[in-house]
Amino acid sequence: MSPWLAIVGVTEGGIADLSAAARAEIAAATVLIGPERLLAPLRPAVNLPSPLRGGAGGGGSTALQTLIAWTSPLDQMIGQVLARRGQPTVILATGDPNWFGIGATLGRHLAPDEMRLHPAVSSLQLAAARLCWPLQAITTLSLHGRPVAALHPHLTPGNRILMLTSDAGTLPQVRDLLIARGYGGSRLVALADLGAPTERILESEAHAFAADPGDFYVLALDCRADATAPLLVAVPGLPDDAYRSDGQLTKREVRAATLARLAPYPGALLWDVGAGMGSIGIEWMRAARDARAIAFESDPARIEMIRHNATALGVPGLAIVAGQAPQSLAGAATPDAIFIGGAAADDALFTACWQALRPGGRLVANAVTLEAEAALYQRQRNLGGEILRIDIARLDRVGESHVLRPRLPVTQWAVVKSALGGEAS
Repeated sequence: MSPWLAIVGVTEGGIADLSAAARAEIAAATVLIGPERLLAPLRPAVNLPSPLRGGAGGGGSTALQTLIAWTSPLDQMIGQVLARRGQPTVILATGDPNWFGIGATLGRHLAPDEMRLHPAVSSLQLAAARLCWPLQAITTLSLHGRPVAALHPHLTPGNRILMLTSDAGTLPQVRDLLIARGYGGSRLVALADLGAPTERILESEAHAFAADPGDFYVLALDCRADATAPLLVAVPGLPDDAYRSDGQLTKREVRAATLARLAPYPGALLWDVGAGMGSIGIEWMRAARDARAIAFESDPARIEMIRHNATALGVPGLAIVAGQAPQSLAGAATPDAIFIGGAAADDALFTACWQALRPGGRLVANAVTLEAEAALYQRQRNLGGEILRIDIARLDRVGESHVLRPRLPVTQWAVVKSALGGEAS
């Protein structure tokens, strides 16, 4: 299919600073879509000859143009574009459309041969240049239209972070989050109106930041942890006290071993069946870029704890399905990995999970009861995989002496599903 959509990145310099190729795309389009602040300078010239529209030296079309301002929510915006499939259409975007932008979003809905991208310098690149920070050593993320809780997994001592923002309200939310996490002494920089004559750089320790950068700014963060700040890194095995729990929590050492077997990777989907406090799904999402998880849980009180834990640990996008498994599994997206923590002895539940798992996907089940352990041994004989026993003991006291007090041992079965049904991991 011939390209019908062009996505043109625009800097604060406006249309005048665009390349000849990008200007030609705009001149040939019958529909221009974008934020009102980028469309406004074009409105007086619409349907009139001009250098952009085909006047002297422009070489463009004089066809009628329609200008459409973006609307919310995002699904409606995407619908605006797809409704014009086949018409010469241009989207005006800020900076690089493929870096947390509309180009990346539409790439999930359109074939590559349907569109052309003309990126401009991103505000993240400009921010890094102003600070003299090397981009390859920086974490970049977007808080534009996203919860600031997404910042949590990136808060580690010495990490440098550049963040896109929604509006003036993002900065105080980030400041309050940093103070609560023990990072109030971090260097926080707001770089406003980058590339414009009104460009401003405002800097302070996070706990003392009071200036108003306006609505168009990048936030830069040089993480400095207080002495009491918890170290919550992306490596699986967070401290047990990082979770709100009723006691039904996969313990730290077992959790780390379980995630190692599940092997999270970018974009992969995990089913956490009988999620309890949500710890396995949460740490799966923290461990790999864009990893996704669905927590299946029937207990309402635990569902609320899952929601709290997911937000507090930086993965507010964790999906939660309430209801009794296996019935609640129906209709969920095909998983790349499945964890069965509770009800490991339930044959109906296991059968539903195994049938849903894609070929090549991993399944890990943990058991502490003899009945569940026997079920895992039987499945291993039928489908292969590996059985291991995890024994943990913690230092404790008996009177004035010390002992290593054992916890309940966990039997773990890990298996990879082959095209024929099962394969040893």
